[in-house]
Amino acid sequence: MTAIKTFQDDLKAFLEKFTASAEKFDGTIRHCSELEQLINEYTSFITSKHKKKIWKQLELQTSSEWRQLAADLRRESAQCVAMMEKYRALKLLYGKEELTDYFQNIESCIEREFQRFPITSDAKVLLVGSGAFPMTPLLIARRTMAEVVGIDIDDEAIQLGRNVIEKLGNGLHIRLVNQSLEKLPFIKHATHVIFSSTVEAKYDMLHQLHALTKTNVVVAVRYGDQLKSLFNYPMREVDAQKWKLAEKIVQPNHIFDIALYKKA
Repeated sequence: MTAIKTFQDDLKAFLEKFTASAEKFDGTIRHCSELEQLINEYTSFITSKHKKKIWKQLELQTSSEWRQLAADLRRESAQCVAMMEKYRALKLLYGKEELTDYFQNIESCIEREFQRFPITSDAKVLLVGSGAFPMTPLLIARRTMAEVVGIDIDDEAIQLGRNVIEKLGNGLHIRLVNQSLEKLPFIKHATHVIFSSTVEAKYDMLHQLHALTKTNVVVAVRYGDQLKSLFNYPMREVDAQKWKLAEKIVQPNHIFDIALYKKA
């Protein structure tokens, strides 16, 4: 069996497991350990140097079956990441919270991002895709005392996220809401905007942001290309008349990379 065939079979197996795990979430932590193990294995797979070499060979394939497999994996793994955050929030609230390999990798990503994305106490930061365990808002608010707003389209995630903030970030200037960009008053005052890597519509929303935000706003789009695109939505071209790419922060050993944009 060739390395490429083995690689493809591994991806199909991951997809089957993600699909099955997505159907098991019942609002408890009953299936938490199983999903934690799966996502930790997938994290190692996506960041493996050996797998990156095989991916380069696979990139030459343009079959509809291969493109569909990649799209399905991206969608299902993103859904399971959202579930994983709910499990972590529930475990924290039950007094059983612990870090997994995946969350350690993500928090390391955020630390690196924070170093290249300076935020002061007078900043106003918007996170798009805050999830049920809002690590980024907590980190920013703790470090800088800046005001942070997180938005998400999942009401359950918003409520769990609020419970997490009440437990870990009491007194910090953090709000979580389910609101669209155009209906969010905070957007006019935002100095920094961060897009989570698993937000599918992030580049459409970036286009929308241009008319809604201040001239000097800085936008960080978390993304994953190549092998990482199986766990993140990839980078896209932007309207050069609206946005310019200021910097790319590539993190070979981490789950996602970061593209920093400023208005053109």
